[in-house]
Amino acid sequence: MSQNKSNILIGAALVVLAAILKVTTFPHSVNPIIAISLFSGAIISNKKMAFVLPLFAMLVSDILLDVLSIAPGFYGMGQIGNYASLLFVTFIGFQMKKINAVSVLGFSIASSLIFFILSNTNSYFFENFSTYGSGFQGWVNCMIAGIPFVKNSLVTDLCFSIVLFGTYQLAGKLSEKSATA
Repeated sequence: MSQNKSNILIGAALVVLAAILKVTTFPHSVNPIIAISLFSGAIISNKKMAFVLPLFAMLVSDILLDVLSIAPGFYGMGQIGNYASLLFVTFIGFQMKKINAVSVLGFSIASSLIFFILSNTNSYFFENFSTYGSGFQGWVNCMIAGIPFVKNSLVTDLCFSIVLFGTYQLAGKLSEKSATA
């Protein structure tokens, strides 16, 4: 199978997985989209597709949340920042030169923390400015309020990164083995 067809199949499977998990686990959101963003940047050879894949996964899940009346899928300007944050995580994935346990661990943790900081900053400026107070202290209050979410995100992102990158490595080894047999 060509690399392009493989990328399309991988992409479609990841979009479906992300949408189903985000919607079915709401509001606790066992959400693989950050791990998918990192994986896309590191693995998908077509860079446009690498950027589009996590955005599409987020869009599909947001549409499903809205259509199924589970939660507002589209909730305001801060959400645009979350989409932009996914693009940034994908860019971080481009920087991963070696796929090994240390890289996956480090890049996954960094991606989770960067997404947390960017998404909470978006939330502070666009959604909750009045909730947390103004100025630096208001931003700090917003960050502190998000700590329970980042704990779940770190675990979820790390688990899904291990599954995605591990499956990719295993499939590569099996493919090499069958090619030499």
